Amino acid sequence: MYEPIRGTSVHSTMAGRTQDFPHRSREEELDIQLAGHLAALLAVTDELRALTPSADLDTAADRLAEQVARLRGGRTPARVPLTAAQDETRLAPLHRKAHTLAGRALVVAASRADTTAAILAAERMDAHAAAMEPRELAPR
Repeated sequence: MYEPIRGTSVHSTMAGRTQDFPHRSREEELDIQLAGHLAALLAVTDELRALTPSADLDTAADRLAEQVARLRGGRTPARVPLTAAQDETRLAPLHRKAHTLAGRALVVAASRADTTAAILAAERMDAHAAAMEPRELAPR
């Protein structure tokens, strides 16, 4: 009725043989997670740069790319082309998304005691929070 098992069990680690697969340390896992959050933040920052070019976003994107490359052992992250986004109605949602991603990166950076990445993430949170605030009309 059932086919007999022909290979070793996938649960062989339960028998005490844990050398069969690679292990990563907590620090390595946090590096991977932080690099992922910063890379996602970089992608959103590149989209924002395409919609509203500014020196602040250019600098932020360069700093984010530098941190992602550092965490990934020198491999440069993929970048969104500046001509990719043209829909200005997406500006507010992109700032909210960037704020959320920067917050996630800040939590991971703080847990791994990476001050450089934590400061960068906090700066980006502040910048995106400021961009989401309603702007007052200038007095006439």
